[in-house]
Amino acid sequence: MARVAAKRLEKRLEKRFEKRPERKIEKKLATGTTLLEAAKKVLRQNGYAGLSTRDVATAAGVPLSQIHYHFGSKQGLMLALFEYLNAQLLDRQNAMFGDASLRLSEQWDRACDYLDDDIASGYVRVLQELIAASWADPAVAAVVRNAIMGWVDLVVGAARKAQREFVGGLGPFTPEEIGAFTANAFIGAESLYLLGFERKGSPIRQALRRVGDLVRSAEASSSKR
Repeated sequence: MARVAAKRLEKRLEKRFEKRPERKIEKKLATGTTLLEAAKKVLRQNGYAGLSTRDVATAAGVPLSQIHYHFGSKQGLMLALFEYLNAQLLDRQNAMFGDASLRLSEQWDRACDYLDDDIASGYVRVLQELIAASWADPAVAAVVRNAIMGWVDLVVGAARKAQREFVGGLGPFTPEEIGAFTANAFIGAESLYLLGFERKGSPIRQALRRVGDLVRSAEASSSKR
């Protein structure tokens, strides 16, 4: 997944270096990826408001001028970082929803596993920082909104499949409403987790897993008819 994301970054940067020797191109592309990984680390530590391009350059071990050369500005760096991280997420989700051997309940369970993984890796903190930054930055908001809609569209597709297979369909919900509900549930769970709700006794992630149990019940009922 990370390789696919790096490839997308590579294609964008290649246009800038297409007339240069191959070895120099490879070095420039590697520097761009190194900067994105450093930006992810600094963002996790300092948050968006506390992030400086100088700190990112220091973490990456390159001159500050390299950030301006590759990304133009702090905003350009953040947009590239979101694209880099979201590509990894969508590749993973595409693989999951495209796996015909998985029942919908198993896909939900796996999505919950992914949430645990993303919290442990720091990805959730990075994503939530970028979402918060988008509230005051229309350019960032457009990129974040389009990226999250890519994930919502995958959920809507899975809901349409379930609508055809389940007895009684989706009840009062449309596939689009299921997509909106799922986005609210997971992104909201990420935010509440970071706010410390689980430390106060609110079972945020366990509640999400209970939805998988409901889906299993619907699958069992449909298989009996």
